[in-house]
Amino acid sequence: MRATAVRRTALAACAVSLTLLVTACGGSSDTDAGAGKNDKAGAADASSQAPKGDAGAEAGGKALSAAELETASLKQGDVEGHKVTKAGPDDEVPADGLKTDKEACVPVVHAMFGVAADGSKATAKRKVVTEPVKGAKKPVEDMSEEGVEDAMKAAFDLTSTLVALNTYDGAAGPDAYAAVKKAAAECAGGFTVTIAGDRQKIVSVTEEKITGGDEAAAWTVVQEQDGAKFAYKLVALRKASTVATFFSFNLTAGADGGAKFTLPTEVVAAQAKKLG
Repeated sequence: MRATAVRRTALAACAVSLTLLVTACGGSSDTDAGAGKNDKAGAADASSQAPKGDAGAEAGGKALSAAELETASLKQGDVEGHKVTKAGPDDEVPADGLKTDKEACVPVVHAMFGVAADGSKATAKRKVVTEPVKGAKKPVEDMSEEGVEDAMKAAFDLTSTLVALNTYDGAAGPDAYAAVKKAAAECAGGFTVTIAGDRQKIVSVTEEKITGGDEAAAWTVVQEQDGAKFAYKLVALRKASTVATFFSFNLTAGADGGAKFTLPTEVVAAQAKKLG
């Protein structure tokens, strides 16, 4: 397999993933632009579906300031073996760029792309990517076809996670978290999402186990395109007034439905620790 064939295969792999996360195939951004931006447009739907008046709602407390939220956000060195950068404009999909055929699924779609629920006081976003394993490299021309295939798989065996922190006052934080859990349960059988005009089919949302913060939940989200299934991981975690969401993909591990794809537990644990 020649270098041009490797590149074509890589581009095809990138095309499988959801529109926002395809940007990771082109590298990550170190710009501060977009970090701390509060995506409120159209996010009222997510808040309106949250259960009100539950016992946990009183645990929300006072929202963090924008500066406090930045301090609580992940920075380079916080997660061993991972590169942490502030999310830039290329990592953003505004709320009005996300549509779904099921209104009940809006909160989980917004969580996937780090969009804040109505009432958010500040937002901070990070992109966290596993560092590639270092080792001896040969020119493609000197590799066997099997060696090229293995090298290509290794090159794409990197997990990229979009981490969004949204902070709220009072019951708004617990309500935003509860809305995501409710939407994930109601949309377990799948839905269709349109991302900046690109229509994608989600076939299942399956709950997984995770711990952290005051409460946390996780899911495997499976997308189907042209008969191929691809898995993503979604985590929602609440600590006091702040809700953190984590949306991860791995072009190697997520393929074929993601049987070998695990939750980004190191990233979640590091962020939970910084939230206190």
